Parts: sequence; C-alpha cells; structure tokens
Amino acid sequence: MMRTRIALTILAGFVTAIVGALPVAADEPRGLTVFAAASLTEAFTEIGKMMEQRDPATKVTFNFAGSQQLATQIEQGAHADVFASADQAWMDHVRERNLLENAPQLFVGNRLVVIVPQRNPGQIERLQDLGRAGIKIVMAAEAVPAGRYTRDALNKMALDPAFGAEFNAKVLHNVVSQEENVKGVVAKVQLGEADAGFVYRSDVTAPVASALRVFDIPDPLNVEARYPIAMVKGASSPKAAQLFIDLVLSADGQRILERFRFVPLHH
Repeated sequence: MMRTRIALTILAGFVTAIVGALPVAADEPRGLTVFAAASLTEAFTEIGKMMEQRDPATKVTFNFAGSQQLATQIEQGAHADVFASADQAWMDHVRERNLLENAPQLFVGNRLVVIVPQRNPGQIERLQDLGRAGIKIVMAAEAVPAGRYTRDALNKMALDPAFGAEFNAKVLHNVVSQEENVKGVVAKVQLGEADAGFVYRSDVTAPVASALRVFDIPDPLNVEARYPIAMVKGASSPKAAQLFIDLVLSADGQRILERFRFVPLHH
C-alpha cells in the first residue's frame, strides 16, 4: 500500500512537470497579414513595428505590390486580414465581390512627381522636356493606380497652353516601359535605364533621394491619390486587424505617413 502511494506521488510529479513544460497557447503570437500598395512599403513597415511593440502577441506580415495585383490575389483566395489600396477603384473591386468585412476608410493622400537620375542623361530641366523626341520615360501600367493618376495628370497638362495639346501624346510616345508598381519605376530611373519617371512623392525615400532629381508637378495639373483601408472578410484575427487599421488612422500612424511625405486628408 505504501509503495502504491509512493508510485502515485512520483507519477503525479512527472505529470505536473510535463504540463508545466508545455507552451501556453495564450502566449503564442497571432499572425496578421496586411496587403498594401507598394508605395506604402516604408511607412507601413514602421507602423507594423509600432503595432508589434504595443501588442507583442501580434506578428505583422506584409505583402506589398501594385493594388491591382493585391486585389486580384484576394479575389483568387489569397489570405489577407487587411487591404490598403492606392486608389478607390481597386478597393471597390474587392468590395463588389463581397470580400470585405467592413466599409473602407480613406486614411491618406499622395501626389505625383517626376524623377530623373542625378546625372540627368536626358538633360531634362523642366516638365515640358518630357515631350522631347528621344527621351526615355518609364511609368506605371494603366491598371496600376499610379499609372492611371499619371495619365490623368498628362491629360491636364495637355490642356495647359504652357505644355500644348500634343504634350500628352508626345510623352506617351516616349514611354519605354510600364511597370506593375511604382517601386519598379523608381528602380529603373535610379539605375539609369530611363531618363525620367512618374512616381509618388512618397517614393523619393532617403535611400534613393541622393541618386535622383525631383520635379514637382504644379497642384492645378497634379492628381491627388486617395488611399482606402479595410478589413478583409475571413480575417484570422479580426481584433488584430481592427487594431492595425485604428493605428493607421491614429495620430501616431498619421505622423509616420506624413514623415514619409504622404498627404494628410485634412490638409
């Protein structure tokens, strides 16, 4: 009898030790997958780090690409918890397919600029030079929000006597490459594969700024990009998804976006 009690005591001790060694499920990090327009790469990466600091139980993973690519991936069943688009059109594309959990919210704006390599091989000194024969221009494809915004801005320029009615056609004739996102445009100009490119002003980040010259497009001729964000239906952690959206919309999130040269919607 005594030996039985001793054996049971030892067994109980082993069970306690094994249970104590098992990981606690509540401490396991939960994943949050954010699909975001390529132009948001630097700003959202910083916002993601801020969220992880405030909520160590959440691990944020990003998929940065052209908004049209992200919308198509979501439509085809790719898992995303949050979608942030560079325009309303691709957010509407996802919403119309009943793939959003809640209504999208606009959270920031952006503006176009023209970039040229620092050594300026095309000898571009003003925007009108983009229509000169032989200039190699790269821009985002028409399905990409930045590509559509670029074409809208060119249409405005063609209506301005300072550019002339043929300016739009001349610039488009000089296009040698159409990219799937604005980061591709930056890369080709930075490498000298093009004389000029149309990108967002937020794309002229610290790592590339020294290699580029920037030409601002006057406000009356520019187009303001407006970025919406929403939770995707079937989010694995709706609470974490909403916390990320709230952080983007918060004063702290907006300060980060402004630091990366995005345009606050209240400007």
